[in-house]
Amino acid sequence: MTYKETEISGVWIIEPKVFKDARGYFMETWKQAEFEQYVGKINFVQDNESCSSKGVLRGLHYQLAPYSQSKLVRVIKGCVLDVAVDVRAGSPTFGKYVAVELSEENKRQLFVPQGFAHGFHVLSDEAVFTYKVDNPYTPTHERGLRFDDPAIGVDWKIINRELLNLSEKDTKAPLLKDAELNFTF
Repeated sequence: MTYKETEISGVWIIEPKVFKDARGYFMETWKQAEFEQYVGKINFVQDNESCSSKGVLRGLHYQLAPYSQSKLVRVIKGCVLDVAVDVRAGSPTFGKYVAVELSEENKRQLFVPQGFAHGFHVLSDEAVFTYKVDNPYTPTHERGLRFDDPAIGVDWKIINRELLNLSEKDTKAPLLKDAELNFTF
């Protein structure tokens, strides 16, 4: 696998080596020793999967400490624009984001560390999204940010806003300036 740190420290793009032949393909998606060599030590405790249709936007989500989550995300069917926003107080990149297209074709993964809000927008007809986390889902610590906060300015590649599909929770999420945060850099 190839590990590339993004312009925001701690966020990594991981590209697997894909071996293709007439039968199909093979690739490694997770290798603990290699991950720890590049990114650092982690203890993933839960795997999650979601299926969403075109226009679905999930996020921007995070959990407060001590239940904050690091995520290793990838798409096994379809294509999404995946976004990580730095919400660590004192970080030189606070409020900045990384956006990466993840698809079944490019097989990229994105590592999003604790202290980041995360979301994705489905660009294909359907997307199956899977991810590992290092803390279990804890509803009492779950928080979110407005996907369209102008202070962050994410370009979600939204072609037709009328086709955008958000949960009620995500439509009511606060702006970054009003959000409850407890992360430090």
